[in-house]
Amino acid sequence: MRFRPAHSGDHSAIWAIIGPTIRAGETYALPRDMSEADALAYWTGADRETFVAEADGGIVGTYYLRANQAGGGAHVANCGFMTAAQASGRGVARAMCAHALAGANERGFRAMQFNFVVSTNARAVRLWESFGFAIVGRLPGAFSHPREGFVEALVMFRAL
Repeated sequence: MRFRPAHSGDHSAIWAIIGPTIRAGETYALPRDMSEADALAYWTGADRETFVAEADGGIVGTYYLRANQAGGGAHVANCGFMTAAQASGRGVARAMCAHALAGANERGFRAMQFNFVVSTNARAVRLWESFGFAIVGRLPGAFSHPREGFVEALVMFRAL
């Protein structure tokens, strides 16, 4: 798997990954009817670095890396990850997390925090825990899941 910074020529491939995830409404607190333009503006915004994961001649995942907060919180990184449906279960998210942690470390971040991990996203929770992230907060009923109803969101943290 190869990683590189995303560019505008990747937008259709990025949308093909993030669009279905946003529409499903199961893992991200984004409007399910978010337009393609708004979703791409969010994912590739000026406040973050966006990367793509390439394998088998195509883009199989994407993630962004940014400061979690401004000012006094700018030393803590934050990321968002999405994997193409056809690449699920092939280690793409694991490879993206490893790449993001290395990149955050290189950029001088002292920690990484995931602000809102939907508790029903058990694969992601297990993956983040395998990288040493701890659940440091639980937000009861903070996420309205389309099938499960109101579920917990987790705050997960790891020092670098």
